Amino acid sequence: MSASLPGNRELPASRYDLNTYWGRVKQSAELADPRTLFVSASGLENAKQLISAYKQGKINSMTPDLWHAKKVVDSTLHPDTGEPVFLPFRMSCFVICNLVVTAGMLTPGMKTTGTLLWQITNQSLNVAINSANANKSIPMSTSTLVKSYFLAVSASCSVALGLNAVVPRLKRLSPNARTVLTRLVPFAAVASAGALNVFLMRGEEIRQGIDVFPVLSEEVRAQKERDGTDVQSLGKSRKAATLAVAETALSRVLNATPIMVLPPLILVKLQQTEWLKRRPRMTLPVNLGLILTTSIFALPLALAAFPQRQAVDAHTLEKEFWDKGGKDGKVQFNRGI
Repeated sequence: MSASLPGNRELPASRYDLNTYWGRVKQSAELADPRTLFVSASGLENAKQLISAYKQGKINSMTPDLWHAKKVVDSTLHPDTGEPVFLPFRMSCFVICNLVVTAGMLTPGMKTTGTLLWQITNQSLNVAINSANANKSIPMSTSTLVKSYFLAVSASCSVALGLNAVVPRLKRLSPNARTVLTRLVPFAAVASAGALNVFLMRGEEIRQGIDVFPVLSEEVRAQKERDGTDVQSLGKSRKAATLAVAETALSRVLNATPIMVLPPLILVKLQQTEWLKRRPRMTLPVNLGLILTTSIFALPLALAAFPQRQAVDAHTLEKEFWDKGGKDGKVQFNRGI
């Protein structure tokens, strides 16, 4: 992100009001804009140079070109490392990557082998995305990564296979009700394993803590820009890490809910219509269209549930931070995505 580029002058966090939910939705929609995937290496470099020029005081005010450069950089670079996130694991590629996987998991009438393969594929993608977008102030070892991956895969497969075995035995339910519940099994597996995946992948952050920084007033920020000094970390907080990971896990569930619930329920209704009964080959395209449409709207709504740069009262963290808060006694940290 732009915060990782050289220069002591801070860019505006967004052209939108990030203190409001809808402001964060608009900002998240920009981060998830797939058009940024087509920016070339030279285009990214030009965007970085433009932002660095602003941060070094060579450009006085924000312009449309600067806002576009910030959009490109924020959707491409990791805020902690300043390095590009591997393209398939960026939030701007999330809808595209998840389209095929989600369609596979929501395929009606899938057998055990198919269920296992698609759950493994989904959790593999989740591990990659969580690892690529996690807070990087705490590195993760390869052994922790592998262990987290297998635990998440085991959880999702167990939930999916277990519910697939239980639902048909619910004889008191009508056939239609059992059909609906069967279609919702992937959601239960994805939601439970997705949240677990985040905690497993980022468990080291909770154990060691993540960097927290003081929230600066306008006067202090301006002074640091004049002095050319950076904002230093106040230390690592385990409570901040727990909050960051929990909010990220919840946002994953919020994102999965409409994507994994609405398309299968709508498809059940559509399959009862004469139009789709006469055109069974249209089931897959209709399913893909439902998933794509839902995903496009669901991702920004879920990402916006919590601010990425989270500001909290210093007294809600460990005692060592109580007298280190900045403006209004608050500190902030990078939640990750």
